[in-house]
Amino acid sequence: MEPVISFKNFGFKYTVQKEPTLYDIDLDIFPGQKVLIAGPSGCGKSTLASCINGLAPFSYSGEYTGSLKIKGVEARDSDIFSRSKVIGTVLQDSDAQFVGLTVAEDIAFALENDEVLVDEMRRIVAETAASVGVGTHLSHAPHEISGGQKQRVSLAGVLVDDVDVLMFDEPLANLDPATGESAIELIDEIGRKSGKTVIIIEHRLEDVLHRDIDRVVLMDDGRIIADMSPAELLCSDLLIKTGIREPLYITALKYAGVSVTPEMQPAHIETLILNEADKARVREWFYRVEKPAAAPEAETMLGVSGLSFAYSNGHQALSGISFGVKRGEMTAIAGRNGAGKSTMCKLICGFEKQQEGTISFLGEDTAELSIKERAEHIGYVMQNPNQMISKVFIKDEVGLGLVLRGKPQEEVDRAVEKVLDICNLSPFVEWPVSALSYGQKKRVTIASILSLEPEMIMLDEPTAGQDFRRYTEIMEFLVELNRSGITVLLITHDMHLMLEYCDRALVFSEGRLLADDTPAAVLSDPDLIKRANLKKTSLYDLSRICGIDDPREFTARFIDFDRKARRGHD
Repeated sequence: MEPVISFKNFGFKYTVQKEPTLYDIDLDIFPGQKVLIAGPSGCGKSTLASCINGLAPFSYSGEYTGSLKIKGVEARDSDIFSRSKVIGTVLQDSDAQFVGLTVAEDIAFALENDEVLVDEMRRIVAETAASVGVGTHLSHAPHEISGGQKQRVSLAGVLVDDVDVLMFDEPLANLDPATGESAIELIDEIGRKSGKTVIIIEHRLEDVLHRDIDRVVLMDDGRIIADMSPAELLCSDLLIKTGIREPLYITALKYAGVSVTPEMQPAHIETLILNEADKARVREWFYRVEKPAAAPEAETMLGVSGLSFAYSNGHQALSGISFGVKRGEMTAIAGRNGAGKSTMCKLICGFEKQQEGTISFLGEDTAELSIKERAEHIGYVMQNPNQMISKVFIKDEVGLGLVLRGKPQEEVDRAVEKVLDICNLSPFVEWPVSALSYGQKKRVTIASILSLEPEMIMLDEPTAGQDFRRYTEIMEFLVELNRSGITVLLITHDMHLMLEYCDRALVFSEGRLLADDTPAAVLSDPDLIKRANLKKTSLYDLSRICGIDDPREFTARFIDFDRKARRGHD
Protein backbone atom coordinates (compact mmCIF):
# COMPACT_ATOMS: atom_id res chain seq x y z
CA MET A 1 0.00 0.00 0.00
CA GLU A 2 1.29 3.45 -0.93
CA PRO A 3 1.39 6.06 1.86
CA VAL A 4 -1.01 8.99 1.59
CA ILE A 5 1.65 11.20 3.25
CA SER A 6 5.37 10.50 2.92
CA PHE A 7 8.27 12.51 4.38
CA LYS A 8 11.80 11.56 3.34
CA ASN A 9 14.80 13.29 4.95
CA PHE A 10 12.59 16.36 5.30
CA GLY A 11 13.57 19.63 6.93
CA PHE A 12 11.87 23.02 7.19
CA LYS A 13 13.13 26.49 8.14
CA TYR A 14 10.94 29.57 8.48
CA THR A 15 12.22 32.62 6.63
CA VAL A 16 12.21 34.71 9.84
CA GLN A 17 14.32 32.20 11.80
CA LYS A 18 18.02 31.39 11.69
CA GLU A 19 17.69 27.70 12.51
CA PRO A 20 15.36 25.05 11.05
CA THR A 21 12.26 24.00 12.95
CA LEU A 22 12.21 20.47 11.51
CA TYR A 23 15.15 18.12 10.94
CA ASP A 24 15.52 14.74 9.21
CA ILE A 25 11.84 13.82 9.18
CA ASP A 26 11.15 10.33 7.82
CA LEU A 27 7.49 9.44 8.20
CA ASP A 28 4.92 7.47 6.20
CA ILE A 29 1.21 7.66 7.02
CA PHE A 30 -1.01 5.17 5.23
CA PRO A 31 -4.67 5.39 4.12
CA GLY A 32 -7.15 4.73 6.92
CA GLN A 33 -4.62 5.04 9.74
CA LYS A 34 -5.33 7.04 12.88
CA VAL A 35 -2.15 8.76 14.04
CA LEU A 36 -1.47 10.96 17.06
CA ILE A 37 1.39 13.45 16.72
CA ALA A 38 2.47 14.50 20.20
CA GLY A 39 5.30 16.41 21.78
CA PRO A 40 6.07 19.44 23.97
CA SER A 41 5.33 23.00 22.88
CA GLY A 42 7.86 24.18 20.31
CA CYS A 43 8.84 20.64 19.30
CA GLY A 44 7.74 21.19 15.70
CA LYS A 45 4.47 19.24 15.61
CA SER A 46 2.41 22.25 14.46
CA THR A 47 4.99 23.04 11.80
CA LEU A 48 4.83 19.44 10.62
CA ALA A 49 1.05 19.80 10.33
CA SER A 50 1.44 23.09 8.44
CA CYS A 51 3.76 21.40 5.97
CA ILE A 52 1.17 18.66 5.42
CA ASN A 53 -1.75 21.01 4.72
CA GLY A 54 0.34 23.54 2.81
CA LEU A 55 0.12 26.50 5.21
CA ALA A 56 3.91 26.20 5.26
CA PRO A 57 5.34 27.52 3.01
CA PHE A 58 2.33 29.09 1.21
CA SER A 59 1.07 31.16 4.19
CA TYR A 60 4.05 30.83 6.55
CA SER A 61 7.06 31.62 4.43
CA GLY A 62 9.98 29.21 4.57
CA GLU A 63 12.11 26.68 2.75
CA TYR A 64 12.25 22.90 3.00
CA THR A 65 14.74 20.25 2.12
CA GLY A 66 14.18 16.61 1.28
CA SER A 67 10.89 15.26 0.01
CA LEU A 68 7.23 15.48 1.02
CA LYS A 69 4.68 13.64 -1.08
CA ILE A 70 0.90 13.89 -0.68
CA LYS A 71 -0.88 11.02 -2.47
CA GLY A 72 2.28 10.45 -4.51
CA VAL A 73 2.57 14.09 -5.64
CA GLU A 74 5.66 16.02 -4.58
CA ALA A 75 4.61 18.98 -2.42
CA ARG A 76 6.73 21.33 -4.49
CA ASP A 77 4.55 20.53 -7.51
CA SER A 78 1.20 21.33 -5.83
CA ASP A 79 -0.45 24.52 -4.55
CA ILE A 80 -2.41 25.11 -1.36
CA PHE A 81 -5.76 24.86 -3.17
CA SER A 82 -5.07 21.39 -4.58
CA ARG A 83 -3.71 20.36 -1.17
CA SER A 84 -7.00 21.39 0.46
CA LYS A 85 -8.82 18.83 -1.70
CA VAL A 86 -6.77 16.07 -0.04
CA ILE A 87 -6.12 17.42 3.49
CA GLY A 88 -8.92 18.87 5.63
CA THR A 89 -7.77 20.72 8.75
CA VAL A 90 -9.79 21.58 11.85
CA LEU A 91 -7.90 24.34 13.63
CA GLN A 92 -7.35 24.68 17.37
CA ASP A 93 -9.03 28.11 17.32
CA SER A 94 -12.40 27.40 15.70
CA ASP A 95 -13.27 31.10 15.51
CA ALA A 96 -10.31 31.64 13.17
CA GLN A 97 -11.78 29.10 10.73
CA PHE A 98 -15.29 30.57 10.32
CA VAL A 99 -16.10 32.49 7.14
CA GLY A 100 -19.92 32.33 7.01
CA LEU A 101 -22.57 34.34 8.85
CA THR A 102 -24.46 31.15 9.70
CA VAL A 103 -23.51 27.53 10.31
CA ALA A 104 -25.03 26.53 6.96
CA GLU A 105 -23.07 29.21 5.08
CA ASP A 106 -19.86 28.18 6.74
CA ILE A 107 -20.28 24.50 5.89
CA ALA A 108 -21.22 25.43 2.30
CA PHE A 109 -18.15 27.62 1.69
CA ALA A 110 -16.08 25.00 -0.17
CA LEU A 111 -19.12 23.93 -2.20
CA GLU A 112 -19.75 27.53 -3.28
CA ASN A 113 -16.15 27.79 -4.45
CA ASP A 114 -16.68 24.65 -6.53
CA GLU A 115 -19.90 26.14 -8.04
CA VAL A 116 -22.10 23.30 -6.81
CA LEU A 117 -25.78 23.81 -7.72
CA VAL A 118 -27.90 25.25 -4.90
CA ASP A 119 -30.24 22.28 -4.43
CA GLU A 120 -27.32 19.85 -4.37
CA MET A 121 -25.42 22.17 -2.03
CA ARG A 122 -28.33 22.25 0.44
CA ARG A 123 -28.59 18.46 0.39
CA ILE A 124 -24.86 17.98 1.03
CA VAL A 125 -24.80 20.62 3.79
CA ALA A 126 -27.82 19.07 5.56
CA GLU A 127 -26.39 15.53 5.37
CA THR A 128 -22.92 16.59 6.53
CA ALA A 129 -24.26 18.74 9.38
CA ALA A 130 -26.42 15.84 10.55
CA SER A 131 -23.44 13.45 10.45
CA VAL A 132 -21.53 15.59 12.95
CA GLY A 133 -24.51 16.46 15.14
CA VAL A 134 -25.19 20.10 14.19
CA GLY A 135 -28.13 19.53 11.85
CA THR A 136 -30.46 21.60 14.06
CA HIS A 137 -28.08 24.58 14.21
CA LEU A 138 -27.84 25.50 10.51
CA SER A 139 -29.50 28.90 10.97
CA HIS A 140 -27.39 29.86 14.01
CA ALA A 141 -24.50 32.32 13.82
CA PRO A 142 -21.14 30.70 14.71
CA HIS A 143 -20.74 32.91 17.79
CA GLU A 144 -24.09 31.67 19.17
CA ILE A 145 -23.02 28.04 19.54
CA SER A 146 -20.79 26.31 22.11
CA GLY A 147 -17.12 25.44 21.74
CA GLY A 148 -17.89 21.79 21.04
CA GLN A 149 -20.48 22.72 18.41
CA LYS A 150 -18.04 25.12 16.75
CA GLN A 151 -15.58 22.29 16.39
CA ARG A 152 -18.25 20.10 14.79
CA VAL A 153 -19.09 22.88 12.32
CA SER A 154 -15.41 23.19 11.38
CA LEU A 155 -15.29 19.44 10.85
CA ALA A 156 -18.38 19.57 8.64
CA GLY A 157 -16.74 22.34 6.62
CA VAL A 158 -13.88 20.05 5.62
CA LEU A 159 -15.99 16.90 5.25
CA VAL A 160 -18.09 18.42 2.44
CA ASP A 161 -14.96 18.39 0.25
CA ASP A 162 -14.62 14.60 0.68
CA VAL A 163 -10.95 14.90 1.59
CA ASP A 164 -8.68 11.89 2.12
CA VAL A 165 -7.07 13.09 5.35
CA LEU A 166 -8.68 14.76 8.37
CA MET A 167 -6.22 16.65 10.56
CA PHE A 168 -7.15 18.04 13.99
CA ASP A 169 -4.93 20.67 15.63
CA GLU A 170 -5.34 20.43 19.44
CA PRO A 171 -9.05 19.51 19.29
CA LEU A 172 -9.40 19.39 23.10
CA ALA A 173 -7.92 22.79 23.97
CA ASN A 174 -11.14 24.75 24.61
CA LEU A 175 -13.66 22.04 25.48
CA ASP A 176 -15.12 20.91 28.78
CA PRO A 177 -14.15 17.34 29.77
CA ALA A 178 -17.34 15.59 28.65
CA THR A 179 -17.47 17.57 25.38
CA GLY A 180 -13.80 16.73 24.78
CA GLU A 181 -14.60 13.06 25.33
CA SER A 182 -17.47 13.38 22.83
CA ALA A 183 -15.13 15.08 20.34
CA ILE A 184 -12.69 12.15 20.49
CA GLU A 185 -15.62 9.75 20.03
CA LEU A 186 -16.85 11.75 17.02
CA ILE A 187 -13.38 11.83 15.41
CA ASP A 188 -13.11 8.07 15.92
CA GLU A 189 -16.58 7.44 14.49
CA ILE A 190 -16.02 9.62 11.41
CA GLY A 191 -12.67 7.94 10.78
CA ARG A 192 -14.07 4.41 11.06
CA LYS A 193 -17.19 5.04 8.99
CA SER A 194 -15.47 7.00 6.23
CA GLY A 195 -12.18 5.09 6.13
CA LYS A 196 -10.35 8.42 6.03
CA THR A 197 -6.88 8.91 7.42
CA VAL A 198 -7.03 10.79 10.73
CA ILE A 199 -4.16 12.84 12.19
CA ILE A 200 -4.52 14.37 15.65
CA ILE A 201 -2.06 16.98 16.96
CA GLU A 202 -2.43 16.95 20.74
CA HIS A 203 -0.37 16.66 23.93
CA ARG A 204 -3.25 15.50 26.19
CA LEU A 205 -2.41 11.86 25.69
CA GLU A 206 -4.80 10.23 28.15
CA ASP A 207 -7.78 12.12 26.72
CA VAL A 208 -6.94 11.21 23.11
CA LEU A 209 -6.51 7.56 24.12
CA HIS A 210 -10.17 7.49 25.10
CA ARG A 211 -10.46 5.81 21.68
CA ASP A 212 -8.01 3.56 19.84
CA ILE A 213 -5.01 5.07 18.07
CA ASP A 214 -2.88 3.10 15.59
CA ARG A 215 0.37 4.98 16.15
CA VAL A 216 1.83 7.75 18.26
CA VAL A 217 4.49 9.87 16.58
CA LEU A 218 6.43 11.59 19.38
CA MET A 219 8.46 14.70 18.54
CA ASP A 220 11.07 16.75 20.38
CA ASP A 221 13.42 19.52 19.24
CA GLY A 222 12.21 19.32 15.64
CA ARG A 223 12.80 15.58 15.27
CA ILE A 224 10.75 12.41 15.48
CA ILE A 225 12.07 10.47 18.46
CA ALA A 226 9.49 7.67 18.51
CA ASP A 227 6.88 6.11 16.25
CA MET A 228 5.14 3.27 18.08
CA SER A 229 1.88 1.93 19.42
CA PRO A 230 0.30 3.63 22.46
CA ALA A 231 0.95 0.54 24.61
CA GLU A 232 4.67 0.51 23.72
CA LEU A 233 4.98 4.23 24.41
CA LEU A 234 3.27 4.02 27.81
CA CYS A 235 5.72 1.31 28.86
CA SER A 236 8.73 3.46 28.00
CA ASP A 237 10.19 6.53 29.74
CA LEU A 238 9.90 8.74 26.64
CA LEU A 239 6.86 10.65 27.86
CA ILE A 240 8.60 11.69 31.07
CA LYS A 241 11.76 12.68 29.14
CA THR A 242 9.82 14.88 26.71
CA GLY A 243 7.53 16.47 29.29
CA ILE A 244 4.27 14.84 28.21
CA ARG A 245 1.85 13.87 30.97
CA GLU A 246 1.37 10.14 31.41
CA PRO A 247 -2.16 8.88 32.05
CA LEU A 248 -2.78 9.19 35.78
CA TYR A 249 -3.42 5.48 36.24
CA ILE A 250 -0.03 4.68 34.67
CA THR A 251 1.73 7.03 37.09
CA ALA A 252 -0.18 5.53 40.03
CA LEU A 253 0.83 2.00 38.99
CA LYS A 254 4.48 3.05 38.81
CA TYR A 255 4.32 4.67 42.26
CA ALA A 256 2.94 1.39 43.59
CA GLY A 257 5.87 -0.54 42.12
CA VAL A 258 3.91 -2.18 39.29
CA SER A 259 5.97 -2.83 36.15
CA VAL A 260 3.78 -1.79 33.19
CA THR A 261 4.18 -4.00 30.09
CA PRO A 262 2.45 -4.05 26.67
CA GLU A 263 0.83 -7.38 27.57
CA MET A 264 -1.21 -5.54 30.22
CA GLN A 265 -2.96 -3.58 27.43
CA PRO A 266 -2.28 -0.26 29.18
CA ALA A 267 -3.53 2.09 26.44
CA HIS A 268 -6.98 2.34 28.12
CA ILE A 269 -7.99 2.00 31.74
CA GLU A 270 -10.94 -0.09 30.46
CA THR A 271 -8.66 -2.67 28.86
CA LEU A 272 -5.97 -2.68 31.56
CA ILE A 273 -5.14 -6.19 32.78
CA LEU A 274 -3.81 -6.44 36.35
CA ASN A 275 -3.02 -9.68 38.15
CA GLU A 276 -3.84 -10.12 41.82
CA ALA A 277 -0.26 -9.38 42.90
CA ASP A 278 -0.31 -6.00 41.08
CA LYS A 279 -3.70 -5.14 42.59
CA ALA A 280 -2.28 -5.94 46.02
CA ARG A 281 0.71 -3.64 45.36
CA VAL A 282 -1.66 -0.76 44.58
CA ARG A 283 -3.69 -1.40 47.75
CA GLU A 284 -0.56 -1.61 49.90
CA TRP A 285 0.73 1.65 48.43
CA PHE A 286 -2.62 3.35 49.12
CA TYR A 287 -2.70 2.32 52.77
CA ARG A 288 0.95 3.29 53.21
CA VAL A 289 0.61 6.85 51.84
CA GLU A 290 -0.32 9.55 54.32
CA LYS A 291 -3.54 11.52 54.11
CA PRO A 292 -3.08 15.10 52.83
CA ALA A 293 -2.95 17.72 55.59
CA ALA A 294 -5.99 19.94 56.14
CA ALA A 295 -5.69 23.55 54.96
CA PRO A 296 -5.44 26.22 57.70
CA GLU A 297 -8.35 28.60 58.26
CA ALA A 298 -8.12 32.08 56.71
CA GLU A 299 -10.27 35.19 56.30
CA THR A 300 -12.76 35.42 53.45
CA MET A 301 -11.32 37.52 50.62
CA LEU A 302 -14.11 37.23 48.07
CA GLY A 303 -17.74 36.86 49.11
CA VAL A 304 -20.60 36.17 46.71
CA SER A 305 -24.18 36.10 48.02
CA GLY A 306 -27.46 35.45 46.16
CA LEU A 307 -25.99 36.48 42.82
CA SER A 308 -28.23 36.40 39.72
CA PHE A 309 -27.58 37.79 36.26
CA ALA A 310 -29.37 37.76 32.90
CA TYR A 311 -28.05 39.13 29.60
CA SER A 312 -30.05 41.67 27.59
CA ASN A 313 -31.31 38.91 25.27
CA GLY A 314 -33.07 37.31 28.23
CA HIS A 315 -30.60 34.47 28.79
CA GLN A 316 -30.41 33.74 32.53
CA ALA A 317 -26.67 33.13 32.97
CA LEU A 318 -26.56 32.86 36.79
CA SER A 319 -29.19 32.16 39.44
CA GLY A 320 -28.79 32.47 43.22
CA ILE A 321 -25.02 31.93 43.42
CA SER A 322 -23.40 32.07 46.87
CA PHE A 323 -19.86 31.12 47.91
CA GLY A 324 -16.77 32.50 49.60
CA VAL A 325 -13.09 32.32 48.67
CA LYS A 326 -10.53 32.44 51.50
CA ARG A 327 -7.34 34.46 51.35
CA GLY A 328 -4.52 32.37 49.93
CA GLU A 329 -6.75 29.68 48.45
CA MET A 330 -6.37 28.27 44.96
CA THR A 331 -9.91 27.54 43.82
CA ALA A 332 -11.19 26.01 40.58
CA ILE A 333 -14.41 26.98 38.83
CA ALA A 334 -15.46 24.00 36.71
CA GLY A 335 -18.44 22.90 34.65
CA ARG A 336 -19.77 22.52 31.14
CA ASN A 337 -19.34 25.11 28.35
CA GLY A 338 -21.94 27.83 28.87
CA ALA A 339 -22.47 27.01 32.56
CA GLY A 340 -21.87 30.62 33.66
CA LYS A 341 -18.22 30.35 34.76
CA SER A 342 -16.87 33.23 32.63
CA THR A 343 -19.95 35.34 33.41
CA MET A 344 -19.20 34.90 37.12
CA CYS A 345 -15.71 36.32 36.62
CA LYS A 346 -17.02 39.24 34.53
CA LEU A 347 -19.32 40.18 37.38
CA ILE A 348 -16.47 40.01 39.91
CA CYS A 349 -14.37 42.31 37.72
CA GLY A 350 -17.25 44.69 37.05
CA PHE A 351 -17.46 44.08 33.31
CA GLU A 352 -21.14 43.24 33.88
CA LYS A 353 -23.50 44.24 36.71
CA GLN A 354 -25.69 41.70 38.50
CA GLN A 355 -29.46 42.17 38.83
CA GLU A 356 -29.54 40.54 42.28
CA GLY A 357 -27.10 39.73 45.05
CA THR A 358 -23.82 41.15 46.28
CA ILE A 359 -20.09 40.71 45.69
CA SER A 360 -17.71 41.77 48.44
CA PHE A 361 -13.92 41.98 48.58
CA LEU A 362 -12.37 41.83 52.06
CA GLY A 363 -15.78 42.69 53.51
CA GLU A 364 -16.39 45.74 51.28
CA ASP A 365 -19.31 45.71 48.84
CA THR A 366 -17.88 46.20 45.34
CA ALA A 367 -21.11 47.60 43.84
CA GLU A 368 -19.83 51.17 43.81
CA LEU A 369 -16.29 50.33 42.68
CA SER A 370 -15.34 50.99 39.05
CA ILE A 371 -13.60 48.44 36.84
CA LYS A 372 -10.34 50.32 37.37
CA GLU A 373 -10.75 50.32 41.15
CA ARG A 374 -11.47 46.59 41.21
CA ALA A 375 -8.43 45.99 38.98
CA GLU A 376 -6.22 47.48 41.70
CA HIS A 377 -6.90 44.28 43.66
CA ILE A 378 -8.09 41.66 41.16
CA GLY A 379 -6.33 40.66 37.93
CA TYR A 380 -8.22 38.83 35.18
CA VAL A 381 -6.71 36.78 32.34
CA MET A 382 -9.31 36.10 29.67
CA GLN A 383 -9.71 32.78 27.84
CA ASN A 384 -9.11 34.20 24.35
CA PRO A 385 -5.71 35.96 24.29
CA ASN A 386 -6.63 37.92 21.16
CA GLN A 387 -9.22 39.82 23.20
CA MET A 388 -6.55 41.15 25.58
CA ILE A 389 -3.60 41.98 23.37
CA SER A 390 -3.27 45.57 22.13
CA LYS A 391 0.45 46.13 21.53
CA VAL A 392 2.62 45.03 18.62
CA PHE A 393 5.61 43.76 20.59
CA ILE A 394 5.62 41.31 23.48
CA LYS A 395 7.66 43.40 25.90
CA ASP A 396 5.34 46.38 25.37
CA GLU A 397 2.24 44.25 25.94
CA VAL A 398 3.55 42.73 29.17
CA GLY A 399 4.63 46.11 30.53
CA LEU A 400 1.55 48.06 29.42
CA GLY A 401 -0.30 47.88 32.75
CA LEU A 402 2.73 49.15 34.67
CA VAL A 403 3.25 51.98 32.18
CA LEU A 404 -0.41 53.04 32.56
CA ARG A 405 0.12 53.06 36.33
CA GLY A 406 2.98 55.51 35.86
CA LYS A 407 5.82 53.21 36.97
CA PRO A 408 9.40 54.23 36.07
CA GLN A 409 10.75 52.52 32.94
CA GLU A 410 13.52 50.82 34.91
CA GLU A 411 10.94 49.18 37.20
CA VAL A 412 8.81 48.20 34.21
CA ASP A 413 11.79 46.57 32.49
CA ARG A 414 12.69 44.55 35.61
CA ALA A 415 9.13 43.31 36.07
CA VAL A 416 8.78 42.42 32.38
CA GLU A 417 12.06 40.51 32.40
CA LYS A 418 11.01 38.54 35.49
CA VAL A 419 7.58 37.41 34.26
CA LEU A 420 8.80 36.68 30.72
CA ASP A 421 11.36 34.33 32.22
CA ILE A 422 8.74 32.64 34.42
CA CYS A 423 6.33 32.23 31.49
CA ASN A 424 9.16 30.92 29.27
CA LEU A 425 8.89 33.85 26.86
CA SER A 426 12.33 35.39 27.33
CA PRO A 427 13.64 34.22 23.91
CA PHE A 428 10.79 36.14 22.24
CA VAL A 429 11.16 39.44 24.10
CA GLU A 430 11.77 41.41 20.87
CA TRP A 431 9.21 39.51 18.82
CA PRO A 432 5.90 40.91 17.55
CA VAL A 433 2.92 39.22 19.19
CA SER A 434 1.55 38.29 15.75
CA ALA A 435 4.45 35.84 15.25
CA LEU A 436 3.44 33.73 18.27
CA SER A 437 1.34 30.59 18.44
CA TYR A 438 -2.01 30.59 20.23
CA GLY A 439 -0.45 28.98 23.31
CA GLN A 440 2.39 31.52 23.38
CA LYS A 441 -0.09 34.40 23.13
CA LYS A 442 -1.87 32.88 26.11
CA ARG A 443 1.34 33.06 28.11
CA VAL A 444 1.81 36.73 27.10
CA THR A 445 -1.58 37.65 28.55
CA ILE A 446 -0.83 35.80 31.78
CA ALA A 447 2.52 37.60 32.03
CA SER A 448 0.87 41.00 31.48
CA ILE A 449 -1.42 40.48 34.49
CA LEU A 450 1.20 38.84 36.72
CA SER A 451 3.47 41.85 36.25
CA LEU A 452 0.88 43.98 38.13
CA GLU A 453 1.12 41.82 41.30
CA PRO A 454 -2.60 41.77 42.16
CA GLU A 455 -3.94 40.49 45.51
CA MET A 456 -6.20 38.07 43.69
CA ILE A 457 -5.88 36.73 40.18
CA MET A 458 -8.56 35.03 38.09
CA LEU A 459 -7.50 33.03 35.06
CA ASP A 460 -9.85 31.65 32.41
CA GLU A 461 -8.31 28.39 31.09
CA PRO A 462 -4.70 29.43 31.86
CA THR A 463 -3.11 26.26 30.50
CA ALA A 464 -5.18 25.71 27.34
CA GLY A 465 -2.86 24.74 24.49
CA GLN A 466 0.13 24.17 26.78
CA ASP A 467 2.06 20.90 27.03
CA PHE A 468 2.67 19.36 30.45
CA ARG A 469 6.07 21.02 30.87
CA ARG A 470 4.77 24.53 30.08
CA TYR A 471 1.59 23.82 32.04
CA THR A 472 3.69 22.84 35.05
CA GLU A 473 5.89 25.95 34.74
CA ILE A 474 2.86 28.24 34.66
CA MET A 475 1.06 26.44 37.47
CA GLU A 476 4.12 26.21 39.70
CA PHE A 477 4.59 29.95 39.28
CA LEU A 478 0.96 30.45 40.30
CA VAL A 479 1.64 28.17 43.29
CA GLU A 480 4.51 30.41 44.33
CA LEU A 481 2.24 33.45 44.02
CA ASN A 482 -0.37 31.59 46.01
CA ARG A 483 2.14 30.77 48.76
CA SER A 484 3.05 34.45 48.97
CA GLY A 485 -0.57 35.23 49.86
CA ILE A 486 -2.13 35.90 46.48
CA THR A 487 -5.52 34.25 46.06
CA VAL A 488 -5.95 32.37 42.78
CA LEU A 489 -9.25 31.57 41.07
CA LEU A 490 -9.07 29.34 37.99
CA ILE A 491 -11.73 28.62 35.40
CA THR A 492 -10.69 25.31 33.95
CA HIS A 493 -11.82 22.32 31.90
CA ASP A 494 -8.64 20.49 32.85
CA MET A 495 -9.50 17.93 35.51
CA HIS A 496 -5.80 17.16 36.07
CA LEU A 497 -5.12 20.81 36.87
CA MET A 498 -8.06 20.97 39.25
CA LEU A 499 -6.91 17.82 41.05
CA GLU A 500 -3.24 18.69 41.25
CA TYR A 501 -3.32 22.33 42.22
CA CYS A 502 -6.63 23.44 43.69
CA ASP A 503 -7.85 23.36 47.29
CA ARG A 504 -11.51 23.56 46.29
CA ALA A 505 -13.74 23.22 43.27
CA LEU A 506 -16.86 25.27 42.57
CA VAL A 507 -18.93 23.31 40.06
CA PHE A 508 -21.40 25.20 37.85
CA SER A 509 -24.13 23.92 35.53
CA GLU A 510 -26.81 25.89 33.71
CA GLY A 511 -26.14 29.00 35.79
CA ARG A 512 -26.33 27.29 39.17
CA LEU A 513 -23.70 26.23 41.71
CA LEU A 514 -23.97 22.45 42.03
CA ALA A 515 -21.08 21.76 44.39
CA ASP A 516 -18.43 23.39 46.57
CA ASP A 517 -16.02 20.63 47.65
CA THR A 518 -12.51 19.27 47.23
CA PRO A 519 -11.54 18.32 43.64
CA ALA A 520 -11.06 14.68 44.68
CA ALA A 521 -14.61 14.58 46.07
CA VAL A 522 -16.08 16.23 42.97
CA LEU A 523 -14.38 13.82 40.57
CA SER A 524 -15.43 10.80 42.61
CA ASP A 525 -19.15 11.64 42.37
CA PRO A 526 -20.64 10.01 39.23
CA ASP A 527 -23.95 11.89 39.47
CA LEU A 528 -22.26 15.28 39.81
CA ILE A 529 -19.86 14.46 36.98
CA LYS A 530 -22.77 13.70 34.66
CA ARG A 531 -24.76 16.80 35.61
CA ALA A 532 -21.81 19.16 35.14
CA ASN A 533 -20.28 17.61 31.99
CA LEU A 534 -17.12 16.69 33.85
CA LYS A 535 -15.18 13.46 33.45
CA LYS A 536 -14.31 10.95 36.13
CA THR A 537 -10.61 10.51 36.64
CA SER A 538 -8.96 7.23 35.67
CA LEU A 539 -7.86 7.02 39.31
CA TYR A 540 -11.50 6.33 40.17
CA ASP A 541 -11.52 3.33 37.84
CA LEU A 542 -8.11 2.11 39.03
CA SER A 543 -9.23 2.15 42.66
CA ARG A 544 -12.28 0.07 41.77
CA ILE A 545 -10.21 -2.41 39.76
CA CYS A 546 -7.87 -2.86 42.72
CA GLY A 547 -10.66 -3.34 45.27
CA ILE A 548 -10.29 0.00 47.05
CA ASP A 549 -13.70 1.06 48.37
CA ASP A 550 -13.00 4.79 48.70
CA PRO A 551 -12.07 6.27 45.27
CA ARG A 552 -12.27 9.77 46.73
CA GLU A 553 -9.58 9.05 49.33
CA PHE A 554 -7.45 7.13 46.82
CA THR A 555 -7.54 10.12 44.45
CA ALA A 556 -6.73 12.60 47.22
CA ARG A 557 -3.74 10.58 48.47
CA PHE A 558 -2.40 10.03 44.95
CA ILE A 559 -2.58 13.73 44.09
CA ASP A 560 -0.86 14.78 47.32
CA PHE A 561 1.85 12.14 46.86
CA ASP A 562 2.35 13.04 43.18
CA ARG A 563 2.56 16.75 43.94
CA LYS A 564 5.26 16.19 46.57
CA ALA A 565 7.15 13.75 44.33
CA ARG A 566 7.27 16.13 41.38
CA ARG A 567 8.23 19.16 43.42
CA GLY A 568 10.83 17.17 45.29
CA HIS A 569 12.18 15.93 41.97
CA ASP A 570 12.34 19.48 40.62
